[in-house]
Amino acid sequence: MKKIRAAVIGLGFIGKQHVEAIRRIPGAEVTAVIGRRREQISMLARELDVPHYFTSLEEMLGQIPVDVIHNCTPTVSHYEINKKALENGLHVYSEKPLTMDSESARELTRLAKKNHLATGTNFIFRNSAMVQEMQERVANGSIGRVLTVQGEYLQDWMLFDTDYDWRLEPSMGGPSRAVADIGSHCMDAVQYICGSRICRLNCKMITAHPVRKKVEKDSTFSVDRGKITGEIQVANEDAAFIMAELENGAQAILHISQIMAGKKNALRVMIGGSQAALTWEQERPDRLQIGNRDTGNEEIYVGEQYMTGHARGYASLPNGHPVAWSEAMKNGVEHFYRTIREGTQEEAHKEYATFADAAYIMKLIEACLESDRTGAWVAVEPW
Repeated sequence: MKKIRAAVIGLGFIGKQHVEAIRRIPGAEVTAVIGRRREQISMLARELDVPHYFTSLEEMLGQIPVDVIHNCTPTVSHYEINKKALENGLHVYSEKPLTMDSESARELTRLAKKNHLATGTNFIFRNSAMVQEMQERVANGSIGRVLTVQGEYLQDWMLFDTDYDWRLEPSMGGPSRAVADIGSHCMDAVQYICGSRICRLNCKMITAHPVRKKVEKDSTFSVDRGKITGEIQVANEDAAFIMAELENGAQAILHISQIMAGKKNALRVMIGGSQAALTWEQERPDRLQIGNRDTGNEEIYVGEQYMTGHARGYASLPNGHPVAWSEAMKNGVEHFYRTIREGTQEEAHKEYATFADAAYIMKLIEACLESDRTGAWVAVEPW
């Protein structure tokens, strides 16, 4: 088996999860970590037992052999780092949103194809066992024709005006926040499950706190934020309501919020078919609810004996052992690495999200911004 050598750029919350996911994959190793501050990244390399550390991708290139980079930096850095890696023959697994705008995302997609390199984007929830099961049941027709879709992704970590994060600043995170940060996950899951793209939408965005307090510690989900250092004018949304139509004719409504008290990471997707309905909740990830009209409703667990088709392969633990977020993280990276080993990056269908998938999500984010600005429905077409 070919060993895959990875470098992880950015060692915040999500970067450390990438490190752990890579280490769970046979034949893969974290060769290097990269961060801006040498003292800090050297300390993290020792803590994580990683042999090499650097302060930039440029410093690493040519120093050690690496096959793939994991880009876990803020959104503003994604394009330049991903482009540099692809230009130097490295496969790339990037955090989302892929870039600050759809055109630069499209450019990265073209560059990867030109250089015959594999690309992946960490839309983690499509790699959850029960999301795979939903996709299988929609594809095999067991719930009939998809009629309606309801999705919601609710959090509360930005509820107070003293809640601060770098994503509040468009120069760092882009013009959209809630939709780009978590709505993108919801839209990707809906499209993947239904096997159909969102082709038109209408969006209303809400900014609950036009002015927020800036704090000395900028750490996602952190409780201890330190002292207030000033104020910031907020130019992006805390929440959004999206009505959408899919290419298969299904109608969808999505509710996205980072200001819903009591909701920590509550992603829920409901698929209403002409014969049955499916409901999955991320905070109960090992269960799938199946709604029936003339018989009793069902709830199945992740287990080979309950699941269908390719989704059975996601039942990695014995029945009754919860399969959760970290397992989905590992699944996405593992399937991406399989593509690298087998050289199948030119194949269209992937169980993980490619840069092409992420570029289309960027078009949807831009359509949400346009719709909120104009109040009109906006059509979205592939390039």
